[in-house]
Amino acid sequence: MSKVAVYLRVSTKQQSAENQLPQLEKWVADRGHQLVAVYSENESAWMSGHQRELARLVQDAKKGRFDVLLTWSLDRLSRQGSLAILSLVHKLSGYGVKVVSLQEVWTEAPGELAEILYAIAGWAGRMESQRRSERTKAGLARVRAAGVRLGRPPGAKDRKRRKKRSVRNGIFLSVDLSRES
Repeated sequence: MSKVAVYLRVSTKQQSAENQLPQLEKWVADRGHQLVAVYSENESAWMSGHQRELARLVQDAKKGRFDVLLTWSLDRLSRQGSLAILSLVHKLSGYGVKVVSLQEVWTEAPGELAEILYAIAGWAGRMESQRRSERTKAGLARVRAAGVRLGRPPGAKDRKRRKKRSVRNGIFLSVDLSRES
């Protein structure tokens, strides 16, 4: 019986990571494995610049807390392309963890072909992300060209403090952007 960790990630507030969980739990139960941890992200990996739960997951993998990482699909781990997926899979493999995707059933199969398929899946995830971004930008440009003003209404003020997150030399910084009254 394998110890399984589940990784969930959704990009928008309109989605729920909990939608993925029942089918992933069923996969674990059907194989007679033990679910030992659930890591859940509810933000865009691109917008936030980092994935806290994924970082915690990697640390737990390093400590040997599980031997299978199950995710809905590989693009939930990263949409940064082939290198990002392959790097993460190799890192986890070095800790004795096999990465399995519910949507990419080939991830369960043994063999050397898996590495090239991980690369292709990483590339496809990045391309999907780029296409979505292009469609969004085209839609915004069309609306602007029609004379619609985008953004907050003139004179609108924040109701709560805003923070900007940035990365400098691998360190996450938060800067308070609100003005004290």
